[in-house]
Amino acid sequence: MKNKLSASLIIIIVLIFIASVGAFYSVDQTKQAIVLEFGKPVGGIKNAGIHIKIPFIQQVLYFDKRLLVYDSPPTEIITMDKKNLIIDNYAKWRIANPLLFYKSVRNEAGAQARLDDIVYAQLRVEMGKHTLSDIVSKYRDKIMVTVKKKCAEMGKIYGIEVVDVRIKRADLPEQNEKHVFERMKAERSREAKRYRSEGQEEAIKIRAQANQEKTIILAEAKKKSEIIKGNGDAEATRIYAQAYKKDKEFYKFARSLETYKNSLKKNSTFVISTDSDFFRYLFKNKK
Repeated sequence: MKNKLSASLIIIIVLIFIASVGAFYSVDQTKQAIVLEFGKPVGGIKNAGIHIKIPFIQQVLYFDKRLLVYDSPPTEIITMDKKNLIIDNYAKWRIANPLLFYKSVRNEAGAQARLDDIVYAQLRVEMGKHTLSDIVSKYRDKIMVTVKKKCAEMGKIYGIEVVDVRIKRADLPEQNEKHVFERMKAERSREAKRYRSEGQEEAIKIRAQANQEKTIILAEAKKKSEIIKGNGDAEATRIYAQAYKKDKEFYKFARSLETYKNSLKKNSTFVISTDSDFFRYLFKNKK
């Protein structure tokens, strides 16, 4: 009888120990948890710390509290100008409401699948409103802000908080790359021709202005030289006139010598009478 009582007591003590141990669970700082009772969520969200549950009846599901990354495979979209574009994007998200998250998508795999639909749909809608050149060069950031906002609104339904949506790269389909390259090359060639044409036009204007300034400068210089020359001639005439007044014969003699100097060059031939007035100072004393 004593053995039976001892055995029963031991069994009871073991069961109490197991129950007490299974009644406690802890939640890490990086996690959040919900309690399931026969597969249905009960109670609220459990944050970091030690909590109590009913052993064998209730079980605990843990969800990551940290920022998670959704990285989708590249997908093809069509822009407003009917160009195909391969988009490789990613999103940052976290589980904001574990109860709603569990009821709607169950786990992270389900959430990734749902995000794939949401993000791709919003990218397709927003990029379909813009041309290829606008997406690549102008409105990319603006588009991503709009996509992120809409994805965040839709994610709330599933207990998901979408923190950010970004494009890693945007490529053209292989069959379109050559066509786009040739078009870009042609556009750059047109730009280069326009720049050269504008440069030539500007060069012509500069040359014309330089020639005009040159003509004006030469005309002013010629005008000044003529004035100086005229003043010199007037001064020379004045000096000659004064000399003529002082000694008429010497003046005539000096002028004749100047005339000989200018007229009788090397190898010069004159057919003229020696009695001519021109040679009177050369032959004056010869009888």
